[in-house]
Amino acid sequence: MKKTERIEALVRLGNAVAAMLEEMESGGELTGNPLSNIVQQTYGRNPWFIPANSISALSQWTKLLEKRSLEKWTSAYKLHDSESISVKNVGIIMAGNIPMVGFHDLICVLLSGHKAIVKCSGDDEILIPFLLEVLVQVAPEMSNFFKLEKRFGDIDAVIATGSNNTSRYFDYYFGKYPHVIRKNRNSVAVLTGSETETDLRNLGEDIFSYFGLGCRNVSKLYVPENYQFDGFFRAIEIYGEALMQHNKYMNNFDYHNALFMLNNEKFLTNNFLLLREHQALATPVSVLHYEVYSSKYELMKKLEAEKDLMQCIIGKAYLPFGTSQQPGLSDYADGVDTMKFLLSI
Repeated sequence: MKKTERIEALVRLGNAVAAMLEEMESGGELTGNPLSNIVQQTYGRNPWFIPANSISALSQWTKLLEKRSLEKWTSAYKLHDSESISVKNVGIIMAGNIPMVGFHDLICVLLSGHKAIVKCSGDDEILIPFLLEVLVQVAPEMSNFFKLEKRFGDIDAVIATGSNNTSRYFDYYFGKYPHVIRKNRNSVAVLTGSETETDLRNLGEDIFSYFGLGCRNVSKLYVPENYQFDGFFRAIEIYGEALMQHNKYMNNFDYHNALFMLNNEKFLTNNFLLLREHQALATPVSVLHYEVYSSKYELMKKLEAEKDLMQCIIGKAYLPFGTSQQPGLSDYADGVDTMKFLLSI
């Protein structure tokens, strides 16, 4: 296939999904729409993937799969027609922490002209296969450029996303291939005390979207000395009702609330979030860490020391509040240019 045809195939996929989302919105939650059934099946398989979260991820991708966005992104690379390159089998081991988190790797492989050998996470094994079905419906020629597998056979390169523990396993088994292997990352927010209520409310989106399970979700705040959290707690109150209705989220909250009290740890809470002073970036579901800085210089040192563990930084001088889970096509996980890697193999 020509590179322009591959782009056009993804544009058609985006249009098809957008049409289904629009029909769902106008026809209520349950219509004859196949996407509505898929969203419900996804929720039945994984209680963290509530319909609103799957729909949010799908909606974000329909924006990214617009022709102008795809052409602008790919213009930075020398993409070739498939007939003019040695097509490689690229194994993709997808994570399953939030809906469709592996989809970016998939479209990178498809656009590069190589063949994607996809191993979906057991936590997200419905949405991606459905999107590939739709892709073949709107662009049958794309069926030759991917394959869903439970176990890899013949591969030439690997893109694998997992935890720090699984990355050692990936290194052992796939280190002999050209590879991109990703580990745990977390995102942070920098507060100065000058944030508006709207800023803090949008920060709540960075914290609570997808229940905080994504690497782009904010898990830690850096705050100035004597920072008062009253305004922060007032601003995020709007997220409480939905979170408190989710059993798995609140089970986490209740467990860690009891644990902190048993350990005599100091913490603040508003009945759906536990906020404690701690240096770690990673936090359990329902827990947010904060760390105090005394000067801009000290803050820069803290951020520099942790940069290899951070996915993104939110704040007035960084990414805007409320945008952590709205990455662009060129916002690569772990800062590794996946497309550049694929074009080099």
